[in-house]
Amino acid sequence: MSGSRSGPAGQPLRVWLVGCGTVGQWVADALLSGQRRLADRYGIAVSVVGLGTARGGFIFDPDGLDLPVTLGLVRDGRPIADQAGVRGWASAIDGMRATEADLLVELTGSPPVDGEPGVTHLREALDRGIPVVTSNKWPVALHGVELAELARARGVALRAESTVMSGTPVLSALGDGLAGTVPIGLHGLLNATANVILSRMDQGESYPDALAGAQRAGLAERDPAADVDGHDSVAKLMILSALVFGRQLRREQVARRGIADITRTDIDEARGLGARVKHVARLGFAEPDGLGAVTARIEPEFVQRDDPIANVDGTANVVVCRAAPIGQVTIVGPGAGPELAGQGVFSDLIAVARALRLPAGQPPNGLPPNA
Repeated sequence: MSGSRSGPAGQPLRVWLVGCGTVGQWVADALLSGQRRLADRYGIAVSVVGLGTARGGFIFDPDGLDLPVTLGLVRDGRPIADQAGVRGWASAIDGMRATEADLLVELTGSPPVDGEPGVTHLREALDRGIPVVTSNKWPVALHGVELAELARARGVALRAESTVMSGTPVLSALGDGLAGTVPIGLHGLLNATANVILSRMDQGESYPDALAGAQRAGLAERDPAADVDGHDSVAKLMILSALVFGRQLRREQVARRGIADITRTDIDEARGLGARVKHVARLGFAEPDGLGAVTARIEPEFVQRDDPIANVDGTANVVVCRAAPIGQVTIVGPGAGPELAGQGVFSDLIAVARALRLPAGQPPNGLPPNA
C-alpha cells in the first residue's frame, strides 16, 4: 500500500490485519480510500505488512502488501499467497511469530467456547509489546481483565471499541472519559436485533412476524439464537465488566433469558403499567462503590417510561452507567452493521497511531490510554 511515510520514527505504522471478513475488508478499503485524509488530518500513514485469513493463512511483505491485489484475491476466493513478493505461513499465529509489526488489528470471529484463535493472537502481540485493536468479542469477554493487565504491564494499548455498540464510542467514554470516578453499576440495551424485534412488537406485530421482518431487513441471521437468546449481549456485558469495572466474569455468572417467549399479552401488560418490554442487560454489585459480589443478567423487563432506555428503539443501543461522584451517564448510538463496526476499528487504529507518533513522555492530548 503506497502513501506518505509518517509514523513511529518517521515510518508508516506497520499493521498486521488478521481476519479479512466483512469488517476486515471494510477496514482495508477505508485505509486505501483514506490515505490522504489520514496524512492531512492526523499526520499518520499506515502500511499493512501482514494479513491473515482463516482459509488462506498469513502473508507478509515488510514493504507493505499490495492491498488492492490482496483484497481482490480474498473476494475471489483465491489463495492470498498468489502474488509476487510475499512470504506465507499456514496460520496467522505462525506468521505473526516470524514477523514484526507496530500494531495488531484482530478481526477474526472467535467462538464463545474458548475465544480461539483470537485470544492467542492478542496475547502474542501484547506480550511482545505490540498494541492491539480488535472487534473480536469473545476473547475480550472471556479474558478481558487478563489482556488489559498484560497491556498495562507492557505499556501498550488494548482497544476494543467495536466489541460493544459497534462504532458508538462507549468503552472509551466510560473507561477513559470517566477516569477517576467510581463506576457502581450499569444497565442498557446491547443487542440491536433484539431491540428491533421488541420495537416492532410494540407497534403491534407478533414475535414470529417481527423476527421475520428483521431477517428480511438483514438485521437478524437465519439462525437468530445468538441475538434473541441473549448470547451476544452476554459477551458485551462481560466486556463492559472487564474493561470498565475491572471485574472478570465467567459466562455462567451472567443470568440469561431470551425474548422468544415474549407475547402480545406481555407487551399489552407493560403498556397498561406505563412501561415497555425491553431486553435489558444489568451489572451491579453487592456493596457500595462497585465492591462485593457481581450481579450480571440479561433478561426481558418491564421498563418504566422515565428510564433513559425505555424509548430507545430500532437498531439503537444504549448504556446507562452510574458512577460516583457524577451520577448517571447515558450513551445512545447505533449498534449494528459492518460499516459501524469497521468505523470503530478505524477510530481505534487512528488513536493508537497518533499516540505512537508522540515524543517520549508527551501525553496523548486527550487520546484514551490503555484499557
